[in-house]
Amino acid sequence: MSLAHTAAEYMLSDALLPSYRGPHLKGLRLELPLDRMVKFVAVGFPLLLMSLAFAQEFSSGSPISCFSPSNFSVRQAAYVDSSCWDSLVHHEQDEQGQYQTKSLWPHKALPYSLLALAVVMYLPALLWQYAAVPALSSDLLFIISELDKSYNRSIRLVQHMVKIRQKSSDPHVFWDELEKARKERYFEFPLLERYLACKQRSHSLVATYLLRNTLLLLITSATFLYLGHFHLDVFFQEEFSCSIKGGFLSNEAHVPDLITCRLTFLSVFQTVSFSSVAAYTLLVPVILYNLTRLCRWDKRLLSVYEMLPAFDLLSRKMLGCPVNDLNVILLFLRANISELLSFSWLSVVCVLKDTTSQKHNIDTVVDFMTLLAGLEPSKPKHLTHRVCEEHP
Repeated sequence: MSLAHTAAEYMLSDALLPSYRGPHLKGLRLELPLDRMVKFVAVGFPLLLMSLAFAQEFSSGSPISCFSPSNFSVRQAAYVDSSCWDSLVHHEQDEQGQYQTKSLWPHKALPYSLLALAVVMYLPALLWQYAAVPALSSDLLFIISELDKSYNRSIRLVQHMVKIRQKSSDPHVFWDELEKARKERYFEFPLLERYLACKQRSHSLVATYLLRNTLLLLITSATFLYLGHFHLDVFFQEEFSCSIKGGFLSNEAHVPDLITCRLTFLSVFQTVSFSSVAAYTLLVPVILYNLTRLCRWDKRLLSVYEMLPAFDLLSRKMLGCPVNDLNVILLFLRANISELLSFSWLSVVCVLKDTTSQKHNIDTVVDFMTLLAGLEPSKPKHLTHRVCEEHP
């Protein structure tokens, strides 16, 4: 029996989690994976397109090519290209013979509008970083620590039960103490449960999360309006008529009123515009999905922790409307499941509980570890009959 007792002690000691894991908890993920993906695409994609636009401009030279008269000197032709790019106004004649002007400024503002879009898209992530991350980090550190400690308390309880069984010659002492403890709920975790219940009545994190995703939707909608109103108007116009009557050529009599210029970067402009619409269109369903996750509980994590003695946040129907801080914290606990060491242990216990032949007698991790330690999870029948005979 001493060998079996020693094996049980080693098994329970191995099941204990390390009491100090400070450096390991510094890698907490304070952004959900989908939120991080949305941030990288929403901010990084316009920066990538901006780099493409600048690279094309630097490698190919002038963004326009004007067809100057053949009698123009090299200096005059260069002035025409520079003047038409600075003005970037198309002159066209209407039915009454009058000239109307149409600005083509989106071509010139393309790289800078992409930079502005990237900066604006980063603002929701910046809001989350400063408004929610400090409080969320503290909540996660406390809850992860308490959940792991609660698991360790259960294992130490089993160790204590094994020692009582070894030291006591009367089996009634062990079972009476265990039954009394179960009925009187000595193994409650009021601090953790009350903290989680308090977070269920708090709405600061969920409000910040809703604001972040709502801002992303609004900025995306504004981007679509900008691209549709300004870029679509000049999307297919490759050539334009430029007026050069002024400045260096104002006193030249042989200078025509209008000359034709061609936008050499139109393909880049079209690619950037179409790519922006496609990328942000794909982001919209992801943002909406992030918002819909707040409308339902992720009960799998809490259901696993129901294996802890007297931890019944679910069974006591404490989970009401899911739009609160507790639901946000559960989402981030799921994202940081690798830091929650007790979750993997309890998940294994839940799986093994369903495969054991005595699963009707196993309600908590204490019952299961008691069974593994070589003790019965319920009072033997011969002891139960004896108690009934003594107390008819």
